[in-house]
Amino acid sequence: MTATDAGTRDLPGIRPPGASNPGGSSPRLLAAGAIGNVLEWYDFASYGFLAPIFARTFFPAEDALVGLISAFGLFGAAFLMRPLGAILFGHVGDRFGPRIALIVSVSAMSCATVGIGLLPTYATAGFLAPLLLLILRLVQGLSIGGEYTTSSIYLAEHAVPRHRGLTAAFSTAGGQTGTLIGSGVCALLSALLSAEAMQAFGWRVPFLLGAVLGITALVLRRPRPGDRGGSKARGLPLTRAFREAGGSIIAAMLVTLFIGADTYLLFVYLPTYIEAEAGLAPATALAFTTLGLIVSGTCCLLFAALSDRIGRRRIVAAGLAGFVVLSWPLFLLLRGGTPGEVLAAQLVFSVMAAAVTSPMPSLLVELFETPVRCSAIGFAWNLGIGVSGGLAPMLATYFVTGLGLTMAPAVHLMLLAAVALVGVASLTERRGRVLDGPSDWP
Repeated sequence: MTATDAGTRDLPGIRPPGASNPGGSSPRLLAAGAIGNVLEWYDFASYGFLAPIFARTFFPAEDALVGLISAFGLFGAAFLMRPLGAILFGHVGDRFGPRIALIVSVSAMSCATVGIGLLPTYATAGFLAPLLLLILRLVQGLSIGGEYTTSSIYLAEHAVPRHRGLTAAFSTAGGQTGTLIGSGVCALLSALLSAEAMQAFGWRVPFLLGAVLGITALVLRRPRPGDRGGSKARGLPLTRAFREAGGSIIAAMLVTLFIGADTYLLFVYLPTYIEAEAGLAPATALAFTTLGLIVSGTCCLLFAALSDRIGRRRIVAAGLAGFVVLSWPLFLLLRGGTPGEVLAAQLVFSVMAAAVTSPMPSLLVELFETPVRCSAIGFAWNLGIGVSGGLAPMLATYFVTGLGLTMAPAVHLMLLAAVALVGVASLTERRGRVLDGPSDWP
């Protein structure tokens, strides 16, 4: 009998390790948890990959650099809404249950994604075009603030404790899959259409296809037996979370600051970087990114399963240490290597990124109590991701293209990885902990 068994076997409402969970980790449950992240990352990846076209389509053409920075600026604006979305959907999730928050968030995301595909251009609507684009991006950022963390919580709460890391990682795998689909769709369109056709109408196709993912998500997330309700505790869940676990929230934010920069530099900005610095064709750059995503998605589930055996913090710390040591030499290859060396560097980055990201959902879920879990994790994750991930592509564009500092992204990753190591060292390892149930809520 483990220490966890001994401490929880007689508590009401708590399932012992290995006991069946409400609904079980069925394929439908895994798909319901992951599908919103597929849509989220599909949209964000598509926007990032098509940023040069958005720069020419929605902003004045006098200065190409200003247009590109503005396009990535709107990318960042959506991220700055994520903390607000975390507070909103975290409150909904803690009060009414995770599934309700997931249904509302994916509905808003779907409508905004399709709306982008229907927007008028600057040539036809003037400044109304970028204004409408900004509004839709803000709606997306708000909805995304509750999507990833709430889906991770939903999956983790339904998981058998000894497999929680792997089950919760399907939310991350969903994100990788969405980025992969976005990359693949954009690469396919770039290969099939001329540059003029992509500029004229091809960029709209990925966003209109988002309707398929949105409808699928709503079907999968319809209510089912075993979904938990919300807490009836008084007061704001986020206020209580800071009162009870403020230090853990701050430590988690140090890690998510790195994850934001890592994800959106390596899988969104990097195709633009290697096109300019390594001289690769756009289709080749997107193909390399697609291969990196395949490797990252595969390693994501492998590292998550390993975290169920040896612990979450060890794997996250190993990945962060890799970024501190290897970011500089890998960016040297990305900047001036042969196509084979560029691809190898991307694949190494993909493996390290999976090591950092995949154990985090279960690590955070096990850290916080049920009545405040959605609010605490949502705030910690989205504030870090919102500040760092949203600004990373825009800052990289400014430093690399504007100032000619081509190694700035490597320094960016190294510094944030060092800070994140401090954060992960401050988090408590609670692998296999049995999560408290509704009967334990105050």
